Amino acid sequence: MRAVVQNDKNGMLDGVLNGVLKRAGARGGIVALAVAAGVSGCSGPGPDSGARPAPGQQILHAPPARALDSYATRLKADRAALAAAAVHWGLTGVPLMPPAPPARKPRITARAGFEVDGQVEDHLPPVFTTIPTRQKVVFLTIDDGAEKDPAFLRMMSDLKVPYTAFLSNYLIKDDYAYFRKMQAEGVTLNNHTLHHPYLPGLSYEEQKDEICGMQEVMKKRFGQAPTVFRPPYGNYNGDTLRAAKSCGIKYAPIWDEEVFVDHWEYREDDKSLHPGDIVLTHFRGREDWDGTMVDDMRRFLDKVTREGYAVARLEDYL
Repeated sequence: MRAVVQNDKNGMLDGVLNGVLKRAGARGGIVALAVAAGVSGCSGPGPDSGARPAPGQQILHAPPARALDSYATRLKADRAALAAAAVHWGLTGVPLMPPAPPARKPRITARAGFEVDGQVEDHLPPVFTTIPTRQKVVFLTIDDGAEKDPAFLRMMSDLKVPYTAFLSNYLIKDDYAYFRKMQAEGVTLNNHTLHHPYLPGLSYEEQKDEICGMQEVMKKRFGQAPTVFRPPYGNYNGDTLRAAKSCGIKYAPIWDEEVFVDHWEYREDDKSLHPGDIVLTHFRGREDWDGTMVDDMRRFLDKVTREGYAVARLEDYL
């Protein structure tokens, strides 16, 4: 068995809104053109044409113009609200919308070099740093739960940015309610052990207690035990993955980049983002960083948006 150690803001508003509304209007035009095509005959024979659709086909009817107007209005309002939120939170651009979740989930395997003995034969949870996809998406993951900043919750809700939390009980037990608010916003809460120990230094049973114990806490406090687990510090060995599997864990993602309030760190030599990369940050505030979680998220979102990436929900790909 071997352990794998990982190293861990009123002129702008007008401009942003105009750009957003133009894009929304263009999309509305595309929809209208599609409907016009249907009315002109692309949708199939009309009821008085004397022709019947082939067996198994349905006659398609163009939606009422009122429905299109409602859709376009709603789209413009949503994008305008997002643009306003980007200004409010001091972003340099409006976060990009992620694509729809894949209809067919990608096959997740252990990253090469990150396997343990018996990885395949024992069907152990894979350790990986990137989701296999060609889409320009990245996945935001936040570890431990030390800082409980209400402004962070408001920011992420306003901007509708998905993220995944990996929690350790000793840091969240003083305020489970904070994380229930997060969960109510659609955030998935995952396992990061009870006490955040260096797992390879523990016996199999001790590791199992840390992981399964946190599963029990998650079920009691948040209604369900997760199937996703991140080993503290990104450190693990064969016993870690076997213990995790016995506790109901199916995946053990770590990360490819880590963002701090004042800089980024990279696993790859090219020091770049790649489609499907998992990005790590932590629940931290001024006691640990020269800034807040809002500052941290601003740095993260500005970079990924500037480089053409959207933030997607990790669980949609697992």
